[in-house]
Amino acid sequence: MLRPQDTATRERKRLDGLWRFVLDPAGAGRAGRWFAGPLADAREMAVPASFNDITADPAVRDYFGDVWYQTEVRVPRGWDGRRIVLHFESATHRATVWVGDAEVVSHEGGYTPFAADVTEHVGAGELARITVLVNNTLSFQSIPPGVIEQTPAGPRQRYWHDFFNYAGIHRPVWLYQTHPLHLTDVTVVTGLDGADGIVEYATEASAAATTRVVLRDAAGRTVAEGSGASGTLTVPGAHRWAPGDGYLYDLEVQLADGDGTLVDSYHQSVGIRTVKVSGNRFLINGEPFHFTGFGKHEDLPVIGKGHNDAFMVHDFELLRWIGANSFRTSHYPYSEEVLDAADRHGIVLIDETAAVGLNMGLGGGIFGSQGYTTFSPDTINDASREVHAQAIRELVARDKNHPSVVLWSIANEPESDTEGAENYFRPLFDLTRELDPSRPVGFVNVMLAPYGTCRVSQFADVLMLNRYYGWYVNTGDLPAAEQAWEEELRGWASENKPIIITEYGADTYPGLHAFGNQPWTEEYQVEYLDMNHRVFDRIDAVVGEHVWNFADFATTSGIMRVGGNKKGVFTRDRQPKAAAFALRRRWRKDV
Repeated sequence: MLRPQDTATRERKRLDGLWRFVLDPAGAGRAGRWFAGPLADAREMAVPASFNDITADPAVRDYFGDVWYQTEVRVPRGWDGRRIVLHFESATHRATVWVGDAEVVSHEGGYTPFAADVTEHVGAGELARITVLVNNTLSFQSIPPGVIEQTPAGPRQRYWHDFFNYAGIHRPVWLYQTHPLHLTDVTVVTGLDGADGIVEYATEASAAATTRVVLRDAAGRTVAEGSGASGTLTVPGAHRWAPGDGYLYDLEVQLADGDGTLVDSYHQSVGIRTVKVSGNRFLINGEPFHFTGFGKHEDLPVIGKGHNDAFMVHDFELLRWIGANSFRTSHYPYSEEVLDAADRHGIVLIDETAAVGLNMGLGGGIFGSQGYTTFSPDTINDASREVHAQAIRELVARDKNHPSVVLWSIANEPESDTEGAENYFRPLFDLTRELDPSRPVGFVNVMLAPYGTCRVSQFADVLMLNRYYGWYVNTGDLPAAEQAWEEELRGWASENKPIIITEYGADTYPGLHAFGNQPWTEEYQVEYLDMNHRVFDRIDAVVGEHVWNFADFATTSGIMRVGGNKKGVFTRDRQPKAAAFALRRRWRKDV
């Protein structure tokens, strides 16, 4: 699926702003045809944003079920005779869309885009009513999973991911136009031949057409040209995309009709680089790479998971300040604008699906059984795996051309020490490699499946470990934590695969200080990180360290989460804790 663009042949219109919004706790709207007219008794709701914290109503914050959005858009008069598409960058966790009275698209999955050709339902120069039914209910057949449990006070939604279940239309909505004969997909895979860059491209179109491609450097100079729906371009003396050097070429794909008239033009940014795993080394452009950075979240006051350009720019400035060269899109695909920024800034990404919470032995980041069997005909089953597989397909299709993406993570902290887990994940690893042979694949292992017990890590090219020695175990006893952590890590190192520590961290209340090893203090967070770093530095196979977390974030309420998860080295409003300065000293060589 191609993104909306303004090009020589394409034009887009952004539909963000204030939409009408209505809760539908009885689920009556579809049968009542609420899409057939203006939503009754609607309030204003910002798009993009999570709806949960916009109002001052606790019932809205914790709501699960159907919600309705509606807006009107005037289709530009100049779009007459053009193909018109309605495009959503995301709606969490599923959506159905009507234009006027016509249902045009439904989509499952809260973090990847979907679109509909609405040419037959709109008219150039006319108003079009757009209505969206969004549902945030989780089940064992959704990714991430959850369950509706009956309690004496009524039904409640329970889920096992340790971040708040924000929902709504989180990312921009677009109306755009193309020629009826148009490009439908572009795929780019790059390589190196000595000093030269290799760009393999493949395009798809709605019908047979003449295809031409032009590759330009950052100054706009043509460096290579080609023809045909697929081919290979050679760039002499290519400027490589590399960590810290986000150099991008521009590939313009031009489509011509039988008369040779240009009918479609699409631009794809290209970063020429290679990624490879060799033994226990992770190589970018043939050079060993060591990941420094964070697990992050799309999480902000008021707007929840809604995308915000100002905070995005600020976060990348903080990454530069602290010396981070990478982060993981924990625990779902991030906004496409974030990946674009990573491409431009040379920030390396581990790109993750929303498969978090597939572990009934683990609850919300706290050890404790959930009372369910993880993999069974009645819980996470073959139907769940197909939803998971579709999430992988959509992730790879969306992000395959981003040079910043160097590793696919197909799940975070699933149960991985059982036969059911092995059978569940084997075909998902096979699928991911089939979809993209150019990148390594992995998943994030949790402490409940330590070295010697995990049955899924055999499928992974890279070992990604979340460990909290000194926090959830050996709490406050850093010498014991250091010994236990090194012992386990040396076991993993014997596998001769690269190891990235994808989570290690300690909850820290900003401004809390004490002498000695006192959990929750800023001093303890620094001492805890120092202990971990001593262990990493003694293990040659460790090629990355991602602190959990970049910034404090919202979670469900509970006695273990005082105002959310406080493991951030920055507060939720991006103020530094002492750990931020300690990490800056470790990660930056110029301070």
